[in-house]
Amino acid sequence: MAGNFGAFNWTIVILYLLGNLLLGYMMSRRVKTSEDYYLGDRSAPWWAIGISVVATYVSALSFLGGPAWAYGDGMAALAIHVNYPLVIFVVVAVFLPFFFNSGVASIYEYLERRFGRASRTVMSSLFLITQSITAASILTATAVVVTYVTGIDAKTAVWIMTGIVLVYTLMGGMNAVIWTDVLQGFILFLGAGIVLYCLLGEITPLSGALENLAQNGKLNPINTALDFTVAPTIWAGVFAMTLFHITVYGANQMMVQRALAAKNIGDAKKSYLLMGYAAFFIYFLFFFVGALLYVHFKGEPFNQPNEIILSFANSLAIPGLMGILAAAVLSASMSSLSSAFNSLATISVTDFYRMFFKKTGDEKHFLLMSRVFTIFWGFLVIPMAYAFISSGGSILEALSKAGSYFVGAKLAMFGMGFFSKHVSQRGLLIGVFAGFMGMIIFVGFGGLGGVNGLYPQIAWPWYVAIGGIINISVSWVASVLLDGFKAEWHPQSVPGQLKAFRDSGAEQKVGGWYIVPGKIDRAAWGLPFMFLAIIGFLIWFGTLA
Repeated sequence: MAGNFGAFNWTIVILYLLGNLLLGYMMSRRVKTSEDYYLGDRSAPWWAIGISVVATYVSALSFLGGPAWAYGDGMAALAIHVNYPLVIFVVVAVFLPFFFNSGVASIYEYLERRFGRASRTVMSSLFLITQSITAASILTATAVVVTYVTGIDAKTAVWIMTGIVLVYTLMGGMNAVIWTDVLQGFILFLGAGIVLYCLLGEITPLSGALENLAQNGKLNPINTALDFTVAPTIWAGVFAMTLFHITVYGANQMMVQRALAAKNIGDAKKSYLLMGYAAFFIYFLFFFVGALLYVHFKGEPFNQPNEIILSFANSLAIPGLMGILAAAVLSASMSSLSSAFNSLATISVTDFYRMFFKKTGDEKHFLLMSRVFTIFWGFLVIPMAYAFISSGGSILEALSKAGSYFVGAKLAMFGMGFFSKHVSQRGLLIGVFAGFMGMIIFVGFGGLGGVNGLYPQIAWPWYVAIGGIINISVSWVASVLLDGFKAEWHPQSVPGQLKAFRDSGAEQKVGGWYIVPGKIDRAAWGLPFMFLAIIGFLIWFGTLA
């Protein structure tokens, strides 16, 4: 395909990249302190932050991997993403008030206030490990696609993408991240929309395509089989992946950091509510494209499934389309990478450098160190991406399994902080270790195959539940044995916060939005109904043929 890319497509891609650099330069004038670098100057409107939240999670792995997954598993793969209304409902009601009210840049400072410094350090370390791995995997996936489309060597593509992202992130900090995300989100959905429009024109009538999918068992999105070895079931989507995504959106520095950059808690919540109401439709678009591509290509197997959407676009021979899609793939990745580099630098400075190496200093120094750590993580991710390219995916698969435990650890640590009366720091850290060892035993021997196949194979969405259960159970028992039962709820728990607000008579709302954790805003009550509507829609969709 590289020889067919052409000057017009290259022009589109180059203009897009220059646009990102220009935005970074424009935002650089607003960065005066380290807090400006982490959180911006709180000038971004809620809708821009909301688009940034959406664009950050929809990486190239989603843009290309979503259609590829649906090509193989059909619309049943969508079950993994039905949970967003429930996820955002919980995050807006519980997580955001704790973090926004604290006025800090690092969400892991909450763990220090709730349990102690060791807990914060452990979780911050886990974040640095997992986020750098994720950034490298996104970079690798995108580099392979860039090679496929343009002919540029994959390792060269890694350097080019990392360099461009580093430049505009270094200049503009969080403001640059948010506003480039807005541009990137527009390009991303423009590309997907064009592909869907062209695809519908190629496979008309739609009723025949839906019948084809039904005949091949790929139309019904609701797989009700109670089979824990299958990833895309409705049970995995509603239960296991709800827990998974709560940690992604509520206990992940990269995601929450944008909400902390909002003008007030109302804007922070509105930015997240945008994701809660829009996410399902975004993923429905990606998976529906993949299912229709199955019809278009008559189920023909692909050596590299992630290239399916690009193969279709190339076959259309529409001038500029491959340039727009190349820009869309770059958008998806660069959005995630800029967010990753900024959040990695934030945690490096706030949770390690300022805590253990230089506790006092002027803002110019900490702003400089923030940029130094941004460069550090950018260059550290490059050899990791090289390793993924050379491994053919085996290292990435192993790291994904290991990463599934870390999600369980985040779920357990924040969940117990919010809702456990008796868990102490000593018990919590024992639980983290026990959970890690338990997941090595289960996951480490063949993906929950156990030692010599003693345990049944379990699909990856359930890893978070297993890791979380081990962690929570051991933490609670160890805490009670070592430190006994607590007479009062901790002030940094949800019941403790509710009691403190009641006893003090303080206002529970600011600008019409709750600032106390555990209270539900009126705008959030639509999310559970949205979830039920989604389930109803998917049941109906499965009967269309």
